[in-house]
Amino acid sequence: MEKLVLLSYGSGGELMRELIEKDYLKYLSNPILDELLDSAVFELSGKLAFTTDSYVITPIFFKGGDIGSLSVYGTANDLAVVGAKPLFISLSFIIEEGLPIKDLHKILESISNASKGINVNVVTGDTKVVEKNKGDKIFINTAGIGVIEPNRDWRSRKVDVDDVVIVSGDIGEHGLYIMLERLGMKTDEIVKSDMGYVGSFVLPLLDNFEGIKFVRDATRGGVATVLNEIAYKYNVEIEIEEDLIPTKDWVLQASEILGIDPLYSANEGKVVIIADKSQAQDIINFLKKFELSANATIIGKIITNKKPRVYLLTKIGSRRILESLKGDILPRIC
Repeated sequence: MEKLVLLSYGSGGELMRELIEKDYLKYLSNPILDELLDSAVFELSGKLAFTTDSYVITPIFFKGGDIGSLSVYGTANDLAVVGAKPLFISLSFIIEEGLPIKDLHKILESISNASKGINVNVVTGDTKVVEKNKGDKIFINTAGIGVIEPNRDWRSRKVDVDDVVIVSGDIGEHGLYIMLERLGMKTDEIVKSDMGYVGSFVLPLLDNFEGIKFVRDATRGGVATVLNEIAYKYNVEIEIEEDLIPTKDWVLQASEILGIDPLYSANEGKVVIIADKSQAQDIINFLKKFELSANATIIGKIITNKKPRVYLLTKIGSRRILESLKGDILPRIC
């Protein structure tokens, strides 16, 4: 008989202890977590970054990853884009009664592989189990802590006219793939999430270029929404060119079928960068050395500092305002 998660796994009793010691520690063991205290205890020095997030994606397993690896990379990415090296992550599971234990093991293994791959430790966590039909398989809440080295803190740098807009690679893949998956559409192997750890190229980039003025991962709301956030944060007009935006053929085809502009589709391994024009080409050449940013491209620039606005120069030569995402084109994508 298949072993399932029971309500008593979240009770704080014997079964929960066995779950922690025999399942969680099997995959996530490290000196801090192994103490099994109510709080993780550690020492740090320097400027810290702290983030939190929740992951409710459906389906929980997908090409390119699953909810477990997504929770690690998503949390680590939020730290990396502010210049922080991720060190510690917390994981809290909300599990629906009846989830197969084998699925939980698969998720834990994925978390283990992802965290080891980027040298991050899961140091504390929690488990709650809700009744069947009162949840949806599994939700994961995280928090992450990282350290920012002085040369990596870009926040005081001034965004100004003629600064360039860079995207680190092909856009729109995660959101459009997840929608195709939910619709049950058969896809080729190349059609998958772009999920990955952006710190692999962002942190070395910050080490080498003082001309980096802004970095953000373009998740929910896509590149268009990030650009609008930049425009309003710095009170600048941004102009991007549709012909320059790197987009895979399958993303363009899926966007036509589904009626979703890739500029608004979520990414899980891409960032938007604002950089000094004088260093722009050197930055692109540097980014192309890394697998996740091999198709980094300059897609536009800051044109004035008079008002917050984003413009798109279309392929047919027209110019239109590119607004932030209105509403939610696809819930539960991360």
